[in-house]
Amino acid sequence: MEQETAYRLIFDEYPDVVNIHQLCDMLGGIGIKTAYGLVKTGRIKRIGTGRTYRIPKINVINFLNVIE
Repeated sequence: MEQETAYRLIFDEYPDVVNIHQLCDMLGGIGIKTAYGLVKTGRIKRIGTGRTYRIPKINVINFLNVIE
């Protein structure tokens, strides 16, 4: 099974656009500061502007594909 397909199945329960807390959970329970750091540095792309952090699920999958 292709890695991206596996991630799509694993993350099926999550909505297409997740918030910062869901991102923490998706990445194995990382801390919120770490999650904010990943988003603020652009390693995981978000949508929207201002203080709202909405992260497309595909961006989380792409991030995981890059680091593995």
